[in-house]
Amino acid sequence: MSSMFARLSLTTQPGWAHQFTGRTNAAKRPERAASMEGKTCVITGATSGIGRAAAEALAAMGARIVIVARDKQRGEAMLTKLRDRFPRARHSIHYADLLRLAEVKRAAADIAAAEPRVDVLLNNAGAMFAWRKITPDGFERTFALNHVAAFVLTHGLRERLFAAAPARVVNTAGALHHLASLHLEDLRLEHKYNAFYAYAHAKLCCVLFTRELARRWASKQVTANSVHPGEIATNFGDRAGGLIPYVFAVVHLFGSSPEQGANRIVQLASAHEYAGISGRYFYKEQLARPNPQAEDDGNAERLWRATARLAEIA
Repeated sequence: MSSMFARLSLTTQPGWAHQFTGRTNAAKRPERAASMEGKTCVITGATSGIGRAAAEALAAMGARIVIVARDKQRGEAMLTKLRDRFPRARHSIHYADLLRLAEVKRAAADIAAAEPRVDVLLNNAGAMFAWRKITPDGFERTFALNHVAAFVLTHGLRERLFAAAPARVVNTAGALHHLASLHLEDLRLEHKYNAFYAYAHAKLCCVLFTRELARRWASKQVTANSVHPGEIATNFGDRAGGLIPYVFAVVHLFGSSPEQGANRIVQLASAHEYAGISGRYFYKEQLARPNPQAEDDGNAERLWRATARLAEIA
């Protein structure tokens, strides 16, 4: 399974990415971590795995962390840990079930009311589900969690991101997106559902959303990039149902640590080398070619319009 992920990732083509070579290579060299003092970072999926490791890394760099979490027990434990280890910043938490549109909108409104600016937004929450289910809002739940929630939260925080310019949005993608085709006529996957394909399709939407976000916000000094952090040894897939936990148990045997995976996200969120780079897809530290469908501006715009309509966002 791990080799499949490796084959799916497309390495950077020298001629295509010549202008970024110095920056991406520089990011690999050991250097003093960029300071995040005075910056506010909103993170979803921060109570476990690479999200938790990213929150801790950014807090160690001086950032104030705003967590968006569903589980109150794990959320409070994470918030307590951040406050104990990094007491200089006023870390906070907002609760929302990201499968429910109203809760995502409420969390975005609450954060926007509490924060004058958001310097970094990490849309990291994600999951795979063995069986197809429809959310109360009418979305297939893999699509709802891995794409719609990020779309709605980002839209709800747009003014706070603009206020912090230059600001950054980083979306956690996945190499499986290379296996999908965009199904604008069947976003609920009524005619083509299996767990891995649904996840691949949602992550294709993630990469397309990132591309269109970068285009629409180009004049706002807010960059947007997506990254597949690699195969990481976390609890991802443990509660997906069916055979999925067993598949990921094998993948995780060969995975990097959560800290290594988180570092790839943190670099995009903080390193000077990535300032000004927007609308791109990264595989680990490398700028990479996404699924060709994710490079189609028409696809990106059509998906944006479809998502905005379904999420009832003007």
